[in-house]
Amino acid sequence: MNKDFSNAERAEVLVQAMPNIRRYYKKIVVIKYGGNAMINEELKHQVMEDIVLLSLIGIRVVLVHGGGPEISDLMKRLGKEAVFIDGLRVTDKETVDIAQMVLAGKINKSLVNMIEHFGGNAIGLSGIDGHMIQAEIKDERLGFVGNITCINAEPILDMLDDGYIPVIATLGCDDAGNTYNINGDTAAAYIAGALQAERLLMMTDVPGVLRDKDDLSTLISEMSVEEAKHLREQGIIAGGMIPKVECCIEAIRSGVKKVVIMDGRIPHSILMELLTDEGAGTLVFS
Repeated sequence: MNKDFSNAERAEVLVQAMPNIRRYYKKIVVIKYGGNAMINEELKHQVMEDIVLLSLIGIRVVLVHGGGPEISDLMKRLGKEAVFIDGLRVTDKETVDIAQMVLAGKINKSLVNMIEHFGGNAIGLSGIDGHMIQAEIKDERLGFVGNITCINAEPILDMLDDGYIPVIATLGCDDAGNTYNINGDTAAAYIAGALQAERLLMMTDVPGVLRDKDDLSTLISEMSVEEAKHLREQGIIAGGMIPKVECCIEAIRSGVKKVVIMDGRIPHSILMELLTDEGAGTLVFS
C-alpha cells in the first residue's frame, strides 16, 4: 500500500470525485484507444484499469480501438509492403484480410482478456457483427478503405444493457459481403454520435491542440466548434490534427455532448479527465 497518502486523504479524493461520478452515472462514454497507450504495456494496463473502474461506478463505457502499427508489422513479416495515399493505407483484398486478423482477432481479444483480468465484464465485437458499421468504398485508389454510411447501435446498446463493456474493432461491411478497414477516429465519432454519448475521449500521442506545436505550454484547454474552424483557417490546427478535430466536430454535430482530444501517454489520463476538475487535453464543445 502506498504510504504517501493517509486514509483520510484517500477518502477526501473520493468525496471530491463524487460530483463527477454523479454527472456520468449511467451515461455513455466512448473511448477511442490507440497510439502509444496501446503499444506500451504498462500504459495499456492502466487504461484497462481506468475503464474497469468507470464501469464499476456505473458509467457505460464503450471502447473503440484501431491497430494500424500492428497491421503494418504483420504485413512486413508477411513480406507485404504498406502503401499510403494522403495518410490512408491502400487496402487490397489481402491487406483487408490481414487487418481483420489483427483488429478483430489479436488486438480485440487481448483487450477483452485484459479487461476481464482487471475485474470487468467485456465482449469483443467488430463493426461486421450485426452490421454495426456499414460502409462503402471511400476512394477507388485506396481499395477496401471504408466510408461509413450507417451505424447500427443496437448490438452496442444490448451489450451495455447486459452490463458488458463493448470492445469494438474498427472494421466495416456492406450488403455484398465486403469487409472494409475503417479509420479509428472516424469510427469512434460515428459510434459516439449514434449512441448520443455524453462524452467521446480521443486518446492520442500529443497533449491536445497546441497554439504552437513546439511549445507544450500553449495547450488550448477548450474550444468551441466555431473556434476550431477559425484555428484551422489560421493554420494553428494543421497536419494530422486536422482529421482528429474534424472527427470531433462530426461527433458533436451528431449529438455527442463534448469531445476531448487527450494525451494517452499520461498515466490514468481517463480518470483525470472524467473524475477531476482539472481534466486532460483539449475539450471541444458546441
